[in-house]
Amino acid sequence: MKYSDIYKSWQDDPEAFWMEQARAIDWDRAPTRALDDSRPPFYGWYPDAMVNTCFNAVDRHVLAGHGDRVAIIHDSPVTGTVSRTTFAELQDQCARLAGALLAKGVTKGDRVIIYMPMVPQALVAMLACTRIGAIHSVVFGGFAANELAKRIDDATPKAVIAGSCGIEPSRTVAYKPLLDAAIEQATHKPDFCIILQRDTLRADLIEGRDVDWHAAQDGVTPADCVPVEGTHPAYILYTSGTTGAPKGVVRPTAGHLVALNWTMKNVYNVNPGEVFWAASDVGWVVGHSYICYAPLIHGNTTVVFEGKPIGTPDAGTFWRVIQDHDVRVFFTAPTAFRAIRREDPNGEFLRKYDLSGLRALYLAGERADPDTVEWARAQLNVPVIDHWWQTETGYTIVGNPMGIEPLALKTGSPTVAMPGYDVRVLDEGGAPVPPGTLGAIAIRLPLPPGTLSTLWNAEERYHKSYLAHFPGYYETGDAGYIDEDGYLFVMARTDDVINVAGHRLSTGAMEEVLAAHPDVAECAVIGVADPVKGQVPMGFVCLSKGVDKPVAQIEKECIDLVRNRIGPVAAFHLVRVVDRLPKTRSGKILRATMAKIADGHDFKPPATIDDPAILDEIRATLAEIGYPAS
Repeated sequence: MKYSDIYKSWQDDPEAFWMEQARAIDWDRAPTRALDDSRPPFYGWYPDAMVNTCFNAVDRHVLAGHGDRVAIIHDSPVTGTVSRTTFAELQDQCARLAGALLAKGVTKGDRVIIYMPMVPQALVAMLACTRIGAIHSVVFGGFAANELAKRIDDATPKAVIAGSCGIEPSRTVAYKPLLDAAIEQATHKPDFCIILQRDTLRADLIEGRDVDWHAAQDGVTPADCVPVEGTHPAYILYTSGTTGAPKGVVRPTAGHLVALNWTMKNVYNVNPGEVFWAASDVGWVVGHSYICYAPLIHGNTTVVFEGKPIGTPDAGTFWRVIQDHDVRVFFTAPTAFRAIRREDPNGEFLRKYDLSGLRALYLAGERADPDTVEWARAQLNVPVIDHWWQTETGYTIVGNPMGIEPLALKTGSPTVAMPGYDVRVLDEGGAPVPPGTLGAIAIRLPLPPGTLSTLWNAEERYHKSYLAHFPGYYETGDAGYIDEDGYLFVMARTDDVINVAGHRLSTGAMEEVLAAHPDVAECAVIGVADPVKGQVPMGFVCLSKGVDKPVAQIEKECIDLVRNRIGPVAAFHLVRVVDRLPKTRSGKILRATMAKIADGHDFKPPATIDDPAILDEIRATLAEIGYPAS
């Protein structure tokens, strides 16, 4: 069947289309309808269903006779270990940890924060929560204590599950002191913490609050799967907000199961039993959707990789993993390939390995620049598929439906909209623009199953952030155009969230940190192009009068401040003290104009600029540190 026929079948009868896809899921009570449109623009999916995520990801495969199939391969070059967990073993581990949570008072609807490195137990923790209807919120282990504290206060978890440490190529990151500091800072206090002790760095446990991972499970009754309503949240995942306050994306259970299961064959073209590898982190949406949930729901083997694309030990580590574990489809961010290309431009490491089993490479998380795509395609000799989606959607908005009908590739475009997504490009007034015209990318409501239903305890913010600007549409925050063939080209963000190595980070949050420095009177943070990470933040600070401290010292303190409060993930290492910032007459800082100067793009100074001469000063400051790069 052609892609166009399937897309039209969805357009003609969305209800029938999504009820048909729901047949692939094992329900405790099957849905009698797909869409709940009783309260637009707030929509729900499969409202009368009862279902359990862990059962669909684990137990049903064991019951079907696939208990001996490998569910998780953990490959950790930083520890030099490889392990395999079968579906039967995973079922036992999830049931025991879920039983431990139940025994300590965690029940359906309670929140559990997970703060873990890339180990199989991170997936066990996620699945154990869904097994009993608890709502997990995974926080990336690279975030600092105050960022974790914000999420503790917003989610108000009954428990935290954490690792004692994360392991980087050149250092060990102690998680437990960060967790302790976060709980101390937070207003809300979790009842208890379960700590996975790693031999590389064991943590001191606080008596009465902390319990060892294994000790917590001793003697407990393994938990059965608890059916939950179709609209019950499976998890909360925090994404950067333009105000610096994290936004808790809520993922309802039933639509999540249906949509992710559909993508594994139709988008990624993998069959149950094959190995699928997404090289991301469980703290990000790719880790949720395509390390943990989608592969396991579909009956695939998933790879949990604890390492880096280079330096663990070299630029060939991805190719070794693909060869050793017979990976059929590989998914990562363009920044990883830029790093590999920088280390191994001629692909010498790649040619050491047998990659004949690899069918396709998928890129997402940031714009896939044409040079990187073409290099990857030439080196791997397989289709390199760019696809576009967001934390909020949870899976592909625009992609190439390789399991339906591979479409012609256009470098620079993630291809076409998937069923469920009616993608439009609008002008500022909300009217569609002609093909080839740049505008705001928006999606006609309702969004399909598997996308966010709201923000945690912030429905008004959800409406304001995504639905209010273009009534009847979801505003993606991206700008781009659709060509004459219906191919989408995503060109830029339309807000101040920047993309650092595939991680969406708020420059507003960084500005809040810089503004807290006692010597800083005013500041601005912009995203500038980086050949490896895609973008990195650059800060400009104006000092308070009377400060006589050396400028270099203040700049170093600003860098340290951001790294300590946001975390190393921010890659914040560029900051300059300046006399003043370019502004409009109304006082708005011209961040977009500054970013265009830094990237060497043409621009026209806004008519409302207060003093055009300031732009020359900013240009001179940027030139001193090599921007725009040649």
